[in-house]
Amino acid sequence: MARTRLYRSGVLALEGFPVGDVSRYLAEPNAVVWLDLCQPEPADFAAVGEELGLHELALEDAVHAGQRPKLDSYRSHQFLSAYAVSVAPDDVSLVTREIAVLITANALITVRKDAGLPIDEVVARWDRAPATSAPGVGLLLYGLLDYLVDGHFAAVQHFDDRIEELDELLFREERRQIQEVQQRSYQLRKSLVRLRRVVLPMREVVNSLMRPDLGVVPEPLMPYYRDVYDHVLRVTEWTESLRDVLTSLVETNLSVQANRMNMIMKKVTSWAAIIAVPTAITGFYGQNLPYPGFGQRWGFLVSTLVIVALSVLLYVAFRRKDWL
Repeated sequence: MARTRLYRSGVLALEGFPVGDVSRYLAEPNAVVWLDLCQPEPADFAAVGEELGLHELALEDAVHAGQRPKLDSYRSHQFLSAYAVSVAPDDVSLVTREIAVLITANALITVRKDAGLPIDEVVARWDRAPATSAPGVGLLLYGLLDYLVDGHFAAVQHFDDRIEELDELLFREERRQIQEVQQRSYQLRKSLVRLRRVVLPMREVVNSLMRPDLGVVPEPLMPYYRDVYDHVLRVTEWTESLRDVLTSLVETNLSVQANRMNMIMKKVTSWAAIIAVPTAITGFYGQNLPYPGFGQRWGFLVSTLVIVALSVLLYVAFRRKDWL
């Protein structure tokens, strides 16, 4: 599956032409070509790389999945690896889609490792791109990076909202909600770890792209790339703070559970003390010894009143000490 676009002086001139015509259009002045490949066969992609003069290591990294976000520079081009992210339907899991980008002076080649990455949304951003005095590969790359970083931002915002919901459930007494806090906290923690692995290296990627010696970002586009870099920093800091908040939430949840257990043990102990008083009295007179009033009605009434009075006295004392 391949998609192609040809821009002349920043204006879309042709779309959907054969991949074999890419090198012919690249020979034109003021022409920029975009080539998108989705899960290409290694042999076919190697042929494209040979035609465009791409380094074999860049071709290898572009085809094989599992690359970390990075920017590698070669003599005539750069290789960029990044991830698009989204939140799964369960509201707590993170879905990542890997994309590799090969950047030359007048061509942008995107290689999607997964068909789930919505490249149409990136194309829509290109069509809405701001009018600048520097149309070219840098502008297309900006639209792609802006889309990826906005996805990171949306994911961290979503996880922030979910953590706030857990915080509200933390001090409720229902057993089902206690279990929900524990399960969702663990799942959110795993998702934030995965998100951190995606967003943290992007700081170095975007910062390296803005280096003047690379020549990828012309001066008119620098403010746009600085805006993307600012968003990357905000997402990174937000992710780090959420990990700290979630760690505190998990520790607080454990403390709340321990306090609840202490309260339960305190109540059980208090009730056991109350029950022990009548048990001791009746047990003592259960021996083969006659107690005062033995065989008399008044003796039974007195022993019953003593049991009730002592039990009530202990109950009131425990209530005052907040043991019940």
